[in-house]
Amino acid sequence: MVLNFCCICCKNSVISMWMNVSAAYDPLDPNGNITIKWDVMSWTPDGYVAVVTMNNFQMYRHIMSPGWTLGWTWAKKEVIWTMIGAQATEQGDCSKFKGNIPHCCKKTPTVVDMLPGVPYNQQFTNCCKGGVLASWGQDPQSSVSAFQVSVGQAGTTNKTVKLPKNFTLLGPGPGYTCSPAKIVPPTKFFTPDLRRKTQALMTWNLTCTYSQFVAQKHPRCCVSLSTFYNETITSCPSCACGCENKHKCIKSDSKLLSMVGVNTPRKDNAPLLQCTQHMCPVRIHWHVKLNYKEYWRVKITVTNFNYRVNYTQWTLVAQHPNLNNVTQVFSFDYKPLVPYQSINDTGMFYGMKFYNDLLMEAGPAGNVQSEVLLQKNKDTFTLKQGWAFPRKVYFNGDECMLPPPDSYPYLPNFAHQNLDAFSTLFRSMLLILLVLF
Repeated sequence: MVLNFCCICCKNSVISMWMNVSAAYDPLDPNGNITIKWDVMSWTPDGYVAVVTMNNFQMYRHIMSPGWTLGWTWAKKEVIWTMIGAQATEQGDCSKFKGNIPHCCKKTPTVVDMLPGVPYNQQFTNCCKGGVLASWGQDPQSSVSAFQVSVGQAGTTNKTVKLPKNFTLLGPGPGYTCSPAKIVPPTKFFTPDLRRKTQALMTWNLTCTYSQFVAQKHPRCCVSLSTFYNETITSCPSCACGCENKHKCIKSDSKLLSMVGVNTPRKDNAPLLQCTQHMCPVRIHWHVKLNYKEYWRVKITVTNFNYRVNYTQWTLVAQHPNLNNVTQVFSFDYKPLVPYQSINDTGMFYGMKFYNDLLMEAGPAGNVQSEVLLQKNKDTFTLKQGWAFPRKVYFNGDECMLPPPDSYPYLPNFAHQNLDAFSTLFRSMLLILLVLF
């Protein structure tokens, strides 16, 4: 009995460990992560100067305002003398320093990006975006953030420098889990004339992966469905995003919306939602609009129900077997995602710059919409059994809740009645012919 109990315990712990690891795995973006790299560029009398670079390699998940927050624990008694392109949120206790006062003396510093428009002497390459990072699939050039840090009391050789520990990344809320830092081959750099190659004195990096289960216990978006052949509209499931805060929502015709400050974001990012049965900040509506002989057409609408958030550089990812034959997308940009080279059933929609890349807060302007024209594959295309609806939908990297399949709009039975009538007519004609001849 003891042995069996131990085996059960081991099995449960293995399952629990597997769930924790798999929670950060995204099947639609298996290689997506945020990689943070430290390059030691020079030694100082009591430490080093490093360039910290953050690369967002996630295809469709970006870091929106108020931006990223990076934290770690020093291995020894290190301090931050100066920073360029970023700043520590707290200085800490620097009372033991008599001359120059360090920028930060905390054992566990917390660092944020500088805001746009800071003085030129505080800027660094790829800095000063307010912590906003675009996704790799949407805008690779804007998916990088960097800053320079001068570290003291840290050791002055590769053997005496100790790597920081316990890295944390908020983007801007929870959801990211970071690996331990690991020493890697030094980064190599080319001079501007490309004729000389230099390298960092020491390099280490770490990766941070996102888990929706860590970020929040409820989804942040839901999906509703409709079609041209059925008057039924399948709404988002009730309380799809949780209804704990339903007493704090505002009705769309409320006089409170005319008060100054309603649309002002709060420091804790607390939402202010329009009252709905689903209570989601964002709803995606998928409407099967038209059915041509060679093509079919879908209308996609994204609606923002949050009065405090403008979604900048938003992304919408859909998984559907016919996305391998997208012919034209109107008023959205589109890019196929092919995480597995043999399967092309996933695509990313996102707003066009300076047109609809900003999804406004709840209200009359709080929606964006587009239509998608798809060529039929006659071997697979059908309007039966919900085939025309997406299998998965993600908004800003979070999976949206779909309605239960048995509630999807269904085809009317007219086709079956016509088929039966034709069959009866054919049998009658055949009988007449047999009697005549």
